[in-house]
Amino acid sequence: MKEICLKPIGTVKNRVRKPRFGGFAEEISEIIVDKKFQEALKGIDDYTHLIIVYWMDKVKDYVISHRPQDNPKVPIVGIFSCRCPARPNPIGMTTVRLVDHKENRIKVKGLDVLDGTPIIDIKPYWPQYDKPEKAKIPDWVYKLEF
Repeated sequence: MKEICLKPIGTVKNRVRKPRFGGFAEEISEIIVDKKFQEALKGIDDYTHLIIVYWMDKVKDYVISHRPQDNPKVPIVGIFSCRCPARPNPIGMTTVRLVDHKENRIKVKGLDVLDGTPIIDIKPYWPQYDKPEKAKIPDWVYKLEF
């Protein structure tokens, strides 16, 4: 397979210093976008929600199967069947609420990352693509901490 190279477009600043399960719904983070990409944020204020794509740079190894959050109430599943960080490519994404935007900085609510996490991309939330009808998820997901 062809190797690819990703370059961050910015970084996250927040109060989250170590990994945790859940508790991110009210977390406010600031994303500082590289100034050369500041113009790429034009029009972002017209959205209430964004999808933040990031590289979980603290993840050093991956697993093939995993018990999410080490919770004994949930099954062991393949890493592609959960949103756990120990992935072959530790890419994460989260839909967040846009709180504020000034120049090359955006504040968002609900981003579940550590301080200093590299941002790979920012996409607007579009319900016609990002909110499928009749979506199905396994019952065990509701046993996890959010």
